[in-house]
Amino acid sequence: MGLVALCLAAGLAHGLLLAPARDAQPKPAGGEFDSLRQRAESARASGQLTEAIALYRRALALQPSWTEGHWSLGTSAYETQEYETCRTAFRAVVRLDPRNGPAWAFKGLCEFELKAFKGALDDLNEAQRLGLGEDARLLSVARYHRAILLARFGEFERALRAFAAFARGGNHTEPIVEGMGIAGLRLTVLPSELPPGKRDVALLAGRALIATALSASREADAAFTALVAKHPDEPNVHYLYGLYLQAEDPSKADQQFQEELRRTPQHALATLRLAQSALTRGDHADAERLALEAVRLAPRSFVAHRVLGEVKLRTGDSAGAIRELETALKLQPDSPSVHFQLAKAYQRAGRGADAARERAEFTRLERLLRVERGGANAVGDVEEP
Repeated sequence: MGLVALCLAAGLAHGLLLAPARDAQPKPAGGEFDSLRQRAESARASGQLTEAIALYRRALALQPSWTEGHWSLGTSAYETQEYETCRTAFRAVVRLDPRNGPAWAFKGLCEFELKAFKGALDDLNEAQRLGLGEDARLLSVARYHRAILLARFGEFERALRAFAAFARGGNHTEPIVEGMGIAGLRLTVLPSELPPGKRDVALLAGRALIATALSASREADAAFTALVAKHPDEPNVHYLYGLYLQAEDPSKADQQFQEELRRTPQHALATLRLAQSALTRGDHADAERLALEAVRLAPRSFVAHRVLGEVKLRTGDSAGAIRELETALKLQPDSPSVHFQLAKAYQRAGRGADAARERAEFTRLERLLRVERGGANAVGDVEEP
């Protein structure tokens, strides 16, 4: 059963085998279908899942629009690790009931087990958007798999927010710590793909980040000190430590970003942080130099274009700022900070209607982001500093 067998997933399918699909179709009465339905439900209730699966298939061949039957077939197949059957069944459920969040979650979990990782992430994102229902086990399993898939596909800030939510909810288990560390170190791997030599650094980084998310400064200080001491040459370690130091000691944070660049000269995010630091202290020339370097290193990074746009706005180049910020917006339409800076640039250029539109969109997106964060900033949330 792979990662679903982690402690997060204990008893998931068994606990939900009897859960009906939302808005299930009324069951037609009488005839062969009714007999097959009753036999299938009896087999499932007595734990004879292989027989139940065969009976559900026969019943569904007679009544393909029976949503609850597809659900029951899918959960039975999930329990017996027949993931292809499970995926097919939940494809039918979401076709018949497209707003069924738990069904999208189960479909995503089956995709995960079949190693169709992009499809799994898309499904789990849709489940998250629609809502996962009230079953705590499904919530944990779906959210965990979504978080590790976000990291695997390079969506590190969203992954960190997801793991921070686990931590704030009291879940500090090893899979959460490890996943948090993988996301913080910006590793595009699943926990099962993590090389043995990387596990210690991932766990240390995860402990430091979880302590930070919980505002446990003493524990965070100790974990970051151990992390830097034991793994000084690991990519992103000094960058992470710099993020942690930035609020309390910006000069020490800059030292860590510079240390990261000494070890990893092409580190666009450390370069961006130094550009922002230069902008904060009013050194516009250095800020522009560093922001231009960040754009060169990461031309598809909306953050790099956003920071360069902010620098140009500060130096009075409204046209240049609008150009960079509109590029950032094309790369990431859902970034509140881009809309905020673009509103300022449009206002400066005398484009009042455009500025009002961007301010309204900023307010809408910021509200949504705060809900996702649980009302707090995410650890290492580089893309919305």
